[in-house]
Amino acid sequence: MQQTESDHDGATSDRTAALVADVREGLGSRPWTLPPKWLYDARGSELFDRITRLPEYYPTEAEREVLVARADEVVAACGADTLVELGSGSSDKTTALLDAMRDAGHLRRYVGFDVSRDALQGAARDLRRRYPGLEVELVEGDFDHDLHRIPHHGHQLVAFLGGTIGNYEPGARGRFLVDVAATLGPDDAFLLGTDLVKDEARLVAAYDDAHGVTAAFNRNVLEVLRRELGAELDPEGWEHRAVWDADNEWVEMRLLATRDQVVRIPAADLELHVEAGEHVRTEVSAKFRPERIDAELAAAGMRTSARWADARGDYAVTLAVRTP
Repeated sequence: MQQTESDHDGATSDRTAALVADVREGLGSRPWTLPPKWLYDARGSELFDRITRLPEYYPTEAEREVLVARADEVVAACGADTLVELGSGSSDKTTALLDAMRDAGHLRRYVGFDVSRDALQGAARDLRRRYPGLEVELVEGDFDHDLHRIPHHGHQLVAFLGGTIGNYEPGARGRFLVDVAATLGPDDAFLLGTDLVKDEARLVAAYDDAHGVTAAFNRNVLEVLRRELGAELDPEGWEHRAVWDADNEWVEMRLLATRDQVVRIPAADLELHVEAGEHVRTEVSAKFRPERIDAELAAAGMRTSARWADARGDYAVTLAVRTP
């Protein structure tokens, strides 16, 4: 799906409108929140790629271990000829699946879906070089509103990896899974990556690394607000925090104000009077237990058909199909 210049202008306008709406909703009342998708501009995506290579951030390697070891089984179980990747990023985490599809003689098409145009285009270049003849389609969109824009071809495997499902709170997560189920045909399958509940110290360290890369990633959203909405704020007046919420079984990323300040966001018609110690929550990262994964998939109209985990039991990859 090649986009024209007018498509680009429309996408940019839609992105700005979506950001304004999210800022008004999240910062217009307390507790203050921002959706994590706005962490992923070009700079944020680059920083997150660095995070995935840090020793503290185990999910990426754990997921890669599962995919490398089990990709042939996944492909044999679903028989897909098209891989749809939600949140494609750099797409390096799905090459094991694409390789397995190619080796099985199934691979025809890749559809990348992401909020970041830069990430999509970078992934497309890499995949076309690695898989000559592969049909590549790109959809720039938002998980919460645009899944219906995903084109449907053949037998599809829709992959949502990286533990990104954990960024949703339960209600929104349920709605997202219902939308995913609606994209599946009778011969399609859904592959979901989920981080599992484990020791609190390891969980917090994964979101607060010793090198400060996660802190830079979190604070980068302030630059997004300044660049795209003309926000009047000082990024130096905020610090990164990661906190484990045992009741909800998620890690929260927060931006903590280090001093009293006034934040103005003219495009959203907002003025915030912030006191030192107050915070904006920028991300939750829920952790799961297998029975919870099955229950949430079932509530959305899907059933678990297979599950694989890494050797340490840190991370699960679940294959599901739509319930008849």
